[in-house]
Amino acid sequence: MSQAPARAAGGPAHGAIKNRTLPAWPVASILAFYPIWWALGLGVLIFALMAVPMLFLLIRRRAAGRPLRLPPGFAWWAIFLIAVVVSLGALGADPVGTVAGHATGRLPAAGYKALMYAALTVLLVYAGNLTEDELPRRRLVKLLGWLFVVTVLGGLLGMVAGTFEFTSPVEWLLPSGVRNKGFVQSLVHPYAAQIMDIVGEGQPRPAAPWGYTNTWGNNFCLLAGWLVVAAWQSRSGKAKFWAVVCLVVSVVPAVVSLNRGLWIGAGVLVLYVAVRYVLAGKLWIIGAVAIAAALLGVALVATPLGTVVGARLDNGKSNGVRSFLIDRAIDGFQGSPIVGYGGTRNTVGGRNSITVGESAGCERCGNFTVGGNGQLWQLLFAHGAVGTAGYLGFFAYGLWRFRRDRSAIGVAGSAAIVTSFSAMLWYNSLVTPLAFMVLAFALLWRNSIEGETT
Repeated sequence: MSQAPARAAGGPAHGAIKNRTLPAWPVASILAFYPIWWALGLGVLIFALMAVPMLFLLIRRRAAGRPLRLPPGFAWWAIFLIAVVVSLGALGADPVGTVAGHATGRLPAAGYKALMYAALTVLLVYAGNLTEDELPRRRLVKLLGWLFVVTVLGGLLGMVAGTFEFTSPVEWLLPSGVRNKGFVQSLVHPYAAQIMDIVGEGQPRPAAPWGYTNTWGNNFCLLAGWLVVAAWQSRSGKAKFWAVVCLVVSVVPAVVSLNRGLWIGAGVLVLYVAVRYVLAGKLWIIGAVAIAAALLGVALVATPLGTVVGARLDNGKSNGVRSFLIDRAIDGFQGSPIVGYGGTRNTVGGRNSITVGESAGCERCGNFTVGGNGQLWQLLFAHGAVGTAGYLGFFAYGLWRFRRDRSAIGVAGSAAIVTSFSAMLWYNSLVTPLAFMVLAFALLWRNSIEGETT
């Protein structure tokens, strides 16, 4: 008779412990199987889908009596999220020089961005609350390093099969009137590269599996450091060897992508890491960077890669458009400096004349997207000073808070955030670049909790 009460008491206790545990699979499955999500047509949508079980599990654990931690500086991020929601009230406004429209027509795109910001907030809190038993930091680093390998493979695919594309299962399920829309196509239609005429007609620029060439370049810089950390932490010489091979091979698609933002970002990444190591007294990094720079210089001189770089630097076709859009974003910010306009807008005509616009014969003429040429400009235009301060304040506070973390994870995580700061001048962050930024923040945060910062 004494055994029954023991089982009764043990059952709830066991259940309570189980409810307080956060499983790793919502985060791990996003990263480990991202190529599959991309092929299925889920791609960036997987972040919103996985946010549902993550939110449920966080609420369940809180209800079981285990408190949830919020990341340091979360008040800044909360200010940003509030600004995103409040700014939706300005969707009906038509800034000077933009195409007139209605709030209802702009709501789907703005709502999508707001939803993704919310989903990545859940990812940040969930990843930061995972313990070493639930998802070791070393495993999370390996998953991010794996995605750099995926990025390189996607770049090679874009080089050798630039026209490769296919209809995804999700795309098949959508009504034709929906799946043929450009915005929907960018979400559910997998393709290897974007075909552009920057240095020649029909030049493929790697995009897989990130949807856009610029996103591919942004993620390249955000993920490269994690491959190095994963190899550094590995006891296997074989793993280190293949990591070096991957880094060497990655130079080819990085150059062929014609992505100047990537080239600048890679330079910022290397410079930041070198400075951090020099300040820590590890002067050997100077020799390592010098050797790498020399080998890169030889490769550019001795192979056709140098010709590609030269051709790209001689063809700055996008410079005028970027300057035009920056001016329009600043003008728009001055018109609504506090809350912005809730989303992007299309310009009336092009940069040379208001009569130059998009047409069936010239889909890339005019009607450029204000806020589509860099996260900073989108923040200022869409969410005003309040939203911009909240967004930048959160990541800047993280850099300051974790500035003394000299561990491999600490340097790589802060380097990713620093690189993203330079990239926001020409790249937009939603969805995957921002996901990798918040995961870098989560790793820094967990490092500080575990006390492993040296």
